Amino acid sequence: MAKARCPGACGELIQGWLYDSEKLISCPIDWYSTVEVGSKRDLSHNAGKMANHAFLNTLQFLQQPTELADELAVHVDSTIPQARGMASSTADVAATIMATAHHFHYELSTAELASICTQIEPTDSTIFNQVSLFDHHKGTLIESYGQIQRPIPILVLQSSMHLHTADYHHMQRFEQLKASATQLEKARKLLQSAMRENDPALLGEASTLSAIESQRILPKPLFASLLDIVERQGLLGINVSHSGSAVGILYDDNRHDIQKVVRSIEQIDRLNFYQTKHYQSIIPGGVSHIFT
Repeated sequence: MAKARCPGACGELIQGWLYDSEKLISCPIDWYSTVEVGSKRDLSHNAGKMANHAFLNTLQFLQQPTELADELAVHVDSTIPQARGMASSTADVAATIMATAHHFHYELSTAELASICTQIEPTDSTIFNQVSLFDHHKGTLIESYGQIQRPIPILVLQSSMHLHTADYHHMQRFEQLKASATQLEKARKLLQSAMRENDPALLGEASTLSAIESQRILPKPLFASLLDIVERQGLLGINVSHSGSAVGILYDDNRHDIQKVVRSIEQIDRLNFYQTKHYQSIIPGGVSHIFT
């Protein structure tokens, strides 16, 4: 048997019109999908539609006979919320691909992984271990800015609203994306500096710029009030899922009272839009083998 895991995300640090098309930089967090591939004699098969698609595509990529699908099981273990913009599907798909390849003793390159993923669906850049600008449609890595050096605390606000990424991609949004191009380039340069200088505050500034621009396309409930809390309490920044409903509040646990932040959010959120809150950390991405 072979096992692999991939992190989910709290949306994106940046997403928008960069270098003449829509691209993204995901915000990976310490919440994982773990996938195991092995004989059906030893493992129960519970793969959903996307994970099963990833399994079959990987068999084809490895030039393995499709009959093996009747002999092997794919077991997915994940509690990442679905249809919230938290990269649950990418995590399932990427971990399935990597575990399947590892089962056949094949070491996938990141380029091969990205290619197989994006043949299935638009893919988050959580599959890379560095903070990466990624063409999530074509599977092309555009730029890498280095690894997150230490975890950055993030309060993940899980909305009651469901939005499948496919629905976002059917939206008419290109004029709005192009209108935000100047601000997105400013955000990209800030993020580049943040990674070079290992500065979480600059990273929060970059993500906030992108989050503000995303309101043109997919507004988040109470966004202006959440941004006001961030600014009044001197937090690092705010980020969003540009194609989903999740919102993240970046903070420094040595400087900020996160329970005060939560109370402030509860005071403005009378309709309970953000019904669930998760205390997570921004971490390096990447799909990893788990040796058992």
